[in-house]
Amino acid sequence: MQTPLLDLKAQYAALRDEIHAAIERVVESQQFILGPEVEALEEEVAAYSHCRYGVGVSSGTDALLVSLMAIDLQPGDEVITTPYTFFATAGSIARLGARPVFVDIDPQTYNLDPTKLEAAITSRTRAIMPVHLFGQMADMEPILAVAERHGLYVIEDAAQAIGAEYKGRRAGSLGHLGCFSFFPSKNLGGFGDGGMVVTNDPDLADRVRLLRGHGARPKYYHKMVGGNFRLDAIQAAVLRVKLKRLDEWTAARQRNAERYRQLFTAAGVDVGLPCDAGYGRHIYNQFVIRSKRRDALMAHLKTHGVGCEIYYPVPLHLQECFADLGYKVGDFPASEQAAQETLAIPIYPELSETQQKTVVRTVAEALACADATVETGA
Repeated sequence: MQTPLLDLKAQYAALRDEIHAAIERVVESQQFILGPEVEALEEEVAAYSHCRYGVGVSSGTDALLVSLMAIDLQPGDEVITTPYTFFATAGSIARLGARPVFVDIDPQTYNLDPTKLEAAITSRTRAIMPVHLFGQMADMEPILAVAERHGLYVIEDAAQAIGAEYKGRRAGSLGHLGCFSFFPSKNLGGFGDGGMVVTNDPDLADRVRLLRGHGARPKYYHKMVGGNFRLDAIQAAVLRVKLKRLDEWTAARQRNAERYRQLFTAAGVDVGLPCDAGYGRHIYNQFVIRSKRRDALMAHLKTHGVGCEIYYPVPLHLQECFADLGYKVGDFPASEQAAQETLAIPIYPELSETQQKTVVRTVAEALACADATVETGA
């Protein structure tokens, strides 16, 4: 049985008619960029995220970038974040001439370790950018406390965490700004790139809205230098259809996660399972297992038709383009170890129990083969 890492066709099949009607509505309007569809999505996502304002943008990366522009980040400023995340987190900082300052992760949750924040703060620090990785929020209370003590902005990279919660509060609503991605593989994914910035601050919302359209208000009168960060109306229309099902899909991901825990435990499979920190709603954008024999495990899974992927094989402090930051191997051991040991397996809502049993059985077989290889010295 083939078990892909993600099956978007299964999701689409259940929504085909409604999505086609939404796209046709946009086509008939001939209004393709911003407009009423985007405005409606902004209101709906903001309300879903317990925020007052939402500003649709062109991607999750641009959500991060325009948020940093909105706080007037300058060359030479510093933003503290994690090295174990997608490149856009630090890339958006570097694109503005600022410096990403990394602190290591909690090895259990893979999120930024708040106990390491204070030591990283300097006179140049302007913001902290925690990442809610794999669908679970970072430990926000101590992060917010540090930020308040030092007068820092907090920008939540919630690209993988729409609908996740921390002590009853939704991702994106705790910091000054929250950033979502609607990349097709996300829990709420569009038919291409898209993103959103959410906030409870009217002034920041206004700045983000201004910056996404080249800083112009009215048209052709530019108050600041912004960019073209606008969201397409077709993406908004598709996302509005999908948003109605998001809680249902999250519940299915949570059921699949619990079933995996039961199946792996019952089978006695020696892999690390995702940690549920217990302080909120985990939406399982990925289900990431852990093994010191990760590479052999991945090869076996792929050979036997089970989709899997490494998130992320090289932590950001060791990326070639960040060599000038001066970091080296060993600086962030928890991040480096996670990069060597973690592997995402299928968790999408339409995943069947039979497919999950196949995944667990194939993982068990892979590790048994690896053990046999070690024992024989082959």
